[in-house]
Amino acid sequence: MLFCSLEFLFFFVAVFTVYWAMRFTWARAATCACVVGYWAYCENWKPVAAAWGDGTIFEILGRLLAAPSAGTWMAGILLLSVCLAYRIGVDRARVWLLLLTSFYFYASWNKWLALLICLSTGFDYLIARSMDASASRSFRKLLLTFSIVANLGMLCYFKYANFFLDSLEKAVGAGGASAMRPLYVILPIGISFYTFEAINYTMDVYRKHTPAEKNLGNFMLFITFFPHLVAGPIVRARDFLPQIHRRKHFDWARVQLGAQYFLMGLFKKLAIADRMALFADPVFKDPTQYNSGATWLAVIAYTLQIYCDFSGYTDMALGCAHMLGYKLAINFNMPYLATNVSEFWRRWHISLSSWLRDYLFIPLGGSRSSNRRTNCNLMITMTLGGLWHGANWTFVVWGILHGALLVVHRSFRDFAKPRPGLDRALQGTLGTLLRVAVTLLSVMVGWVFFRATTFGAAATILHKMAVYRKLGAGLEMHNRSLWCTVAVVVICHLIAHFGLWKKWNVRLPAPVLGFGYAAILTLALVLAPDEGKAFIYFQF
Repeated sequence: MLFCSLEFLFFFVAVFTVYWAMRFTWARAATCACVVGYWAYCENWKPVAAAWGDGTIFEILGRLLAAPSAGTWMAGILLLSVCLAYRIGVDRARVWLLLLTSFYFYASWNKWLALLICLSTGFDYLIARSMDASASRSFRKLLLTFSIVANLGMLCYFKYANFFLDSLEKAVGAGGASAMRPLYVILPIGISFYTFEAINYTMDVYRKHTPAEKNLGNFMLFITFFPHLVAGPIVRARDFLPQIHRRKHFDWARVQLGAQYFLMGLFKKLAIADRMALFADPVFKDPTQYNSGATWLAVIAYTLQIYCDFSGYTDMALGCAHMLGYKLAINFNMPYLATNVSEFWRRWHISLSSWLRDYLFIPLGGSRSSNRRTNCNLMITMTLGGLWHGANWTFVVWGILHGALLVVHRSFRDFAKPRPGLDRALQGTLGTLLRVAVTLLSVMVGWVFFRATTFGAAATILHKMAVYRKLGAGLEMHNRSLWCTVAVVVICHLIAHFGLWKKWNVRLPAPVLGFGYAAILTLALVLAPDEGKAFIYFQF
């Protein structure tokens, strides 16, 4: 169920309507009746309906109501539903509604993997409660180690088992009958995100930065809340759990903000990311068939695609959360305007970069030791960050490249600091533009490794970018579409950078804003390619 699909639209409208109607007792009773009635239908009446053969929904309902036990079941369901409605209350009903809908959202891909999340979440809940109740530091540390090993073990099995087996086979030169057989493992969507969320929770409980959540339902909602479940942002327990306990009040201004976020993300995904894939995919699939011009255009297209695809998903997630009364962390802050690689990582996938900083870089020693040790910590952190993104050595090289760029930036910063003339030149307008250009070019080179499936393909693309080759085909699509998209993204970045949108949003009349939102939605639907694509970060 993709955020940009009609199926999700109907799903979210239903959830939104029922969620805010929970303040009324009759709405809670009706929701409980639907849930209990569906369970009763599946357990008792579904086989009967199937045995009666095909028919309209009204015919089947009439037959069910005419069954001898129908009256008893209906009376029991209504009585139980009314009791639950009065017993649960508004806040708990909303939590359980979000839990059920989040489970359904994930189960729409695979119900067994949804059960896996529930089991791992229950395990982490018990571990955290045990740590919170224990005064023994050694026992708490043992529990923390057990939790981290279990979570990373699950992640490694589902995501990296075949990768490591294949790498080991190539390293030892196995072949023929002795070749290692791949495991038939289904990768749970978003496993990297909710695994990191579980680890940050248990580590924060161990450090006593946050108390262990006593309510299992609240903790399960923290992990499975459907807007951030499959592709982030990575949520911190100390930020999200207090929001569950806070009473929610319907606010039109917040709903409008959520709708703005969602429309902005939808436009990024359909009108930009999916269209840029039409330029990038053919070249990355077989770069030997294209000339240098087409290769450069494909890399530029992918640079826009991955940003608009991932930030578009995040915007839609933030929008859905706002409309339900929750606030998720901002995950992007115009990263392509960064003046150095360090700043880029403070603007790109902020929830991941801050997680790597707090739970990996700082525990390794951070920047408290010598420059050599700090550089080593940076390389380890970014290499593991690259591996987190996918089970392929190209991701590892992408992480190593960014680690090396961070090391070079630190060295150059130390070199320029005692030289005031050089520092002033770099801080000026031309120097800033130069730094932005160099940073963006470095990031684009990194995206080649991130997107290419083999080192051979990455080497071919980089060679054609560095050395002009006229031989080969050009892009089949007209390049004007790509450059218009680049211009739109640049203009939008400048408008946001100078704060113009905030001023316009306050001053423009409501009809003008409404027309603008309708135009954005229309453009997103018109410019979207015939075949949509899944979000890139779903695979991570």
